[in-house]
Amino acid sequence: MRKIIRITTIASSLEVLLKGQLNFMNEYYEMIGVASSDDGENLKDVEKAEGIRTIAVSMTRKITPFKDLVAVYKLYRVIKKEKPFIVHSHTPKAGTLGMLAAKLAGVPNRIHTIAGLPLLEASGNKRKLLNFVEKFTYACATLVLPNSFGLRDIILEHNFCKAPKLKVLGNGSSNGIDVNHYSNQGVNLNEANLLKQQLNILEKDTVFVFVGRVVADKGINELVAAFNEISKSNINTKLIIVGPSEKDLDPIDPETEQIIKNNKNIHAVGSIVDIRPYVFISDIFVFPSFREGFPNVILQANSMEKPCIVTDINGNNELITHNYNGLIIPPKDIISLKQAMLNLLNNPDQTLKLASNCRQNIVKKYKREYIWNEILKLYKSLE
Repeated sequence: MRKIIRITTIASSLEVLLKGQLNFMNEYYEMIGVASSDDGENLKDVEKAEGIRTIAVSMTRKITPFKDLVAVYKLYRVIKKEKPFIVHSHTPKAGTLGMLAAKLAGVPNRIHTIAGLPLLEASGNKRKLLNFVEKFTYACATLVLPNSFGLRDIILEHNFCKAPKLKVLGNGSSNGIDVNHYSNQGVNLNEANLLKQQLNILEKDTVFVFVGRVVADKGINELVAAFNEISKSNINTKLIIVGPSEKDLDPIDPETEQIIKNNKNIHAVGSIVDIRPYVFISDIFVFPSFREGFPNVILQANSMEKPCIVTDINGNNELITHNYNGLIIPPKDIISLKQAMLNLLNNPDQTLKLASNCRQNIVKKYKREYIWNEILKLYKSLE
């Protein structure tokens, strides 16, 4: 059986971003997962969940030239030993190191999936360096898969590579969505009611929810500022913030942290394995991110029939149609965000109308089985 190596920078990306896909592909190819795993636990979880073999190679998410060279050498040795006919990478650092190592090892098919461009928020010398690295990664790859059409346009606009090397699979997305899992029917009502009690959410409350990394790039500063203003005159509102913070890479402002701490209507609950109960007990999903590839959390929220307030950036504006399944606002604009939140808060009938359009769009275009088969077709075409 032919081998395919899938590389991500950290093991949890294999576990979460590609959930189910590796197991599906393992029916057709011998799949090998490669990622950092300092304690080995995450990779063991991947092996158990996906039924594949994994190999640990230490990689950092920061710019660390010496460690990066060591990682390239280790990846090269793994690839030389395994002799895959495809190396397929995800996440920025794994893309650069994996594509270089695969090229040096003579792998004929080197695929890199783009799920976002962190460099878009960088400036100065850091931006120049990241632009160079991005071009270098694409030059080492034989095929680049942006996971949205908007991302494809940005790549062409910045001249990172030529159009023939780019391909968007299906309607976009890296892994699609399990529409049976992300369904209101899949939520335990007793658990949901208990969660409401724990968060002091009353029947008359309108609940906004954010799911994602609690970092500046996700628009957390703007979201907290907007909600803080709203909650001063609308006491029956709550904001739930679900996700981990990254104080080293992209911290939120100290004043934002202070508001979260002091405003009793804001609940920052940290990392949660199963986000469904939190989405279920909410009314409106808010995602004011500055940059995205193709955000899974919007797929998940829409699949659970929650209208979304999102920023007008690639990925977001492909999933949300203004006044159909959500509202679109300019990025980094607290006033517009506040106005959109108030709009739905004060017009429950509009919220329900938007909610009624959400799930059907996801089921039609983004079921994970559809995306998996598109990727499988691509792999088969390379044999």
